[in-house]
Amino acid sequence: MDVRGYVERHRGEFVAALKEWVAIPSVSADPGHHGDVRRSAEWLRDHLAATGFPTAEIWETDGMPAVFAEWPAADPGAPVVLVYGHHDVQPARAADGWHTDPFVPEERGDRLIGRGASDDKGQVLFHALGVRALLETAGASAPPVTVRMLVEGEEESGSPHFPDLLRRHRDRLACDAVVISDTTMWSADVPSMCVGMRGLTDCEISVFGPETDVHSGSFGGAVPNPARAMADLLAGLHDERGRVAVPGFYDDAAAVSDEERALIAKLPFDEAAWLRTAGSPAAAGEAGYSTLERIWVRPTAEINGMWSGHTGAGTKTIVPRSAHAKVSFRLVPGQEPARVQQGVRAFVAERVPEGLRAEVEFGGPGVRACASDLSSPVLRAARAAMEQAFGTEVLFTREGGSGPEADIADILGAPLVFLAVGLDEDRIHAPDEKVEIPLLLKGAESAAYLWERLGRQAPQAG
Repeated sequence: MDVRGYVERHRGEFVAALKEWVAIPSVSADPGHHGDVRRSAEWLRDHLAATGFPTAEIWETDGMPAVFAEWPAADPGAPVVLVYGHHDVQPARAADGWHTDPFVPEERGDRLIGRGASDDKGQVLFHALGVRALLETAGASAPPVTVRMLVEGEEESGSPHFPDLLRRHRDRLACDAVVISDTTMWSADVPSMCVGMRGLTDCEISVFGPETDVHSGSFGGAVPNPARAMADLLAGLHDERGRVAVPGFYDDAAAVSDEERALIAKLPFDEAAWLRTAGSPAAAGEAGYSTLERIWVRPTAEINGMWSGHTGAGTKTIVPRSAHAKVSFRLVPGQEPARVQQGVRAFVAERVPEGLRAEVEFGGPGVRACASDLSSPVLRAARAAMEQAFGTEVLFTREGGSGPEADIADILGAPLVFLAVGLDEDRIHAPDEKVEIPLLLKGAESAAYLWERLGRQAPQAG
């Protein structure tokens, strides 16, 4: 029996195990479910041990626990690969619009519906099936590479304790490459690999004026208005070409290469369909870039919300005492969140008129962007492994979202490779999240082929 045959034969038990895990409501953002997050970690530890991992442990943090597992290669000189994922999930209630109980997973044909089925429990679990398939079909007791897994419990809460966990266990996590299984493919019939994710920093801007709201007939036009100042500030956030006007914003931003622009253009992108999904009548953004380039490889600034003064029924003729806005910035490789934050503070300070006071409060240190080296031998091996599993060319994409991947790469000093089989239509973070079971099985195949290929090219794997 080959790897594909093994994976298909064990589909039933794989899905049954995934159902058990998805049924645990491991919502890290809800203190009422913190016990469930721990229960989820315990379930995964036990499952990986039962799969055959000689080491399977729970690693404590100042927040929710992570799971570490290791299966050493037979050859102590073989490459070491670390698989990253997370076992916590987004909040979910039936009242949010689910057609099923989000934590009573339901199998409908080739789909499994339930919170975490795609993001990220299904994509973590296929690695256990993949390594088992490789060993059983090769008649081996150890994989050709050392496989380590680190599955955190706070990714959906911003991974606040994850960098400290990485630093504390850096020696045990040392590796030649990191495999990320927490992204998506272009589509079920156009398999792809993500080769980068944007970073993020966000803030709340407040402008303060009079000590209290004051009468606009008695004081309007004679005292500075915080709402007007905020409107001017936000209107000046972009120039006429859609570029962000924050000082130094683009100084360190990595330019997109001609090679990657060509790879992006190769994707079968239907902008009209994308606009229908967005519910928008037109595309917009930085001049000189395509829609996919704007959301994948260019930095952005977005106004997420703004409020000031009277917003209830009727009129209230005042000069408001304050105005507020929430703004987020997506970043590309090279941009440091701390430097962007410094630029934002300078931008606000320069645009607040005399008589008003401004405050800028950031939500945290921010998340840096990450990108894979397209020439990396590990990336080439992963692409070949996916092409072997899917039987077709694998294209390259990026993602506009953000995660802890840059911390992993920097702290561990290892290249990143994204091997994932989720889909945009999996409705992650939304009601009725689902995963396509055949794609999870292809993920298990791909992982098995990747370990085999990396074992063969051991001298080049780093």
